[in-house]
Amino acid sequence: MKRIYMDYASTTPVDSRVLKEMEPYFNKEFGNTMSVHSSGRTVKAALEKAREKVASLMKADPKELVFTGSATESNNFALKGIAFANRKKGNHIIISPIEHDCVLEASRWLEKQGFKITYLPVDKYGLVYPKEVEKAIRKDTILVSVMHANNEIGTIEPIEEIGKICREKSVYFHSDAAQSFGKIPIDVKKMNIDLLTVNAHKMYGPQGVGALFIRKGVNIDPLLHGGGHEFGLRSSTTNVPGVVGFGVAADLRKKEMNDEAKRLTKLRDKLIEGVLKIENSHLNGHPTKRLPNNTNFWFAFIEGEALVLHLDMKGVEASTGSACSSSSLEPSHVLTAIGLKHEQAHGSLRLSLGKYNTESDIDYVLDVLPSIVKNLRKISPFKK
Repeated sequence: MKRIYMDYASTTPVDSRVLKEMEPYFNKEFGNTMSVHSSGRTVKAALEKAREKVASLMKADPKELVFTGSATESNNFALKGIAFANRKKGNHIIISPIEHDCVLEASRWLEKQGFKITYLPVDKYGLVYPKEVEKAIRKDTILVSVMHANNEIGTIEPIEEIGKICREKSVYFHSDAAQSFGKIPIDVKKMNIDLLTVNAHKMYGPQGVGALFIRKGVNIDPLLHGGGHEFGLRSSTTNVPGVVGFGVAADLRKKEMNDEAKRLTKLRDKLIEGVLKIENSHLNGHPTKRLPNNTNFWFAFIEGEALVLHLDMKGVEASTGSACSSSSLEPSHVLTAIGLKHEQAHGSLRLSLGKYNTESDIDYVLDVLPSIVKNLRKISPFKK
């Protein structure tokens, strides 16, 4: 049976061109970036070349980019590092309720340390309104964190406007761009961003490597202490193969992103149009202000997990939402935040597209999905 992968929001396969460039750094060029001998200097040069490539994709100065082990680490670094470095100034942090679990959990942990957290309202599409950010900022506010695009419903937030407000109020602004980086353009200067979280494995790079953009002059404490790697902000022996792969992936995205976004948008819109022809199906997220590869639906009277399992039996790999919380029995916090009832949120399906999806894949899903939904509703205890 042919497998059709439609879970690119969860992770992506490593591009063969990326893998080829990574390979020598596993065994031939295996030095430590902190070593002063030839092997160390060779990998140090590769590290800095990769830093330039990743920074270029967000239009940042390479010296403002710190490599980490993941987007989760980067988000924790941003929130906790800013919180403790600026505690004398204030202890108030503002986030949206639809952030990734790692931002929400880091915020809850900070609450236990005495920090105050304000959760912004979102509309039915998951949009944060800049005026709500401005209203929530207080004299003791030190950080606002709003993701660039949501990992579940794909809604793209008005980051530039939010960043402008934060800049005018002298409040640090962080954005989690793990889902959007390499898919849509990002300019940290134009968008008034002080800290930006990115990673490699959502853009055809390797798993286990991320980065945090930290604008020059931002006051932040390290999350990890040790030998002084990454400008003294992230001590740990550098994952050189991963960083090199991240750099190559970023370079390829810079060249191919715009054309790929146009292609995926057409596939996305065809998929949305076809799925919404199914009775009692609904689109989650903004109809147009959404990532080019994201579709998310809820279907009345059925469970999303059952949909995923039946699609898998037909060769289609999808998800109900964030892969990081897919084992949870609780409804998606993103879907409940935009107003869905628990039973509606449990009926969600995310189909996220990527570079290897074709129009025939869309046709196949639109062929098999209606009958799956129909059959599940026949046995549903929720449908009267």
